[in-house]
Amino acid sequence: MKYLVAIYLTVVSGAVVALEWQDLSEDQQQLLRKFEPQWQGLAAERRQRLVLGSERWLSMDESARAAMRHRYGDWQKLDVSQRERLLKQWQKFRDLTPRQQQRMREQQRRFKSLPESRRRALRERFRKMDAGKRARALQRMQQRARMRPRDARRK
Repeated sequence: MKYLVAIYLTVVSGAVVALEWQDLSEDQQQLLRKFEPQWQGLAAERRQRLVLGSERWLSMDESARAAMRHRYGDWQKLDVSQRERLLKQWQKFRDLTPRQQQRMREQQRRFKSLPESRRRALRERFRKMDAGKRARALQRMQQRARMRPRDARRK
């Protein structure tokens, strides 16, 4: 999911941007030059995502760009069903309230802070659960994500 999040974060923002080719900076035009022939025919939303993505790219330092290239390469290696699954997960995440999204990020941060051996063991334990137990575990995780932080600490 982190690959999908990274990709979407590079191209999605609420800012209003110039959508006409001539309004783009020279750096943006150079970055988006392969889209110039069909620029006017692209949907406004698509143009906006491209412009916002170019702004984000141009604001990155070289190490951030290298990391993004790596994540994008990983995304391209996924088959269609894996991409679709990740897109659905991303949409579910986007449908959460900002507070729920923050709780999910915190849970992921805590999980990532665990030693690799512990993370591997937890993943394996989850994989071995039967469908009913796995569904209940997922439901508990979702309920915790909806709780206020102080309520979650009591559990």
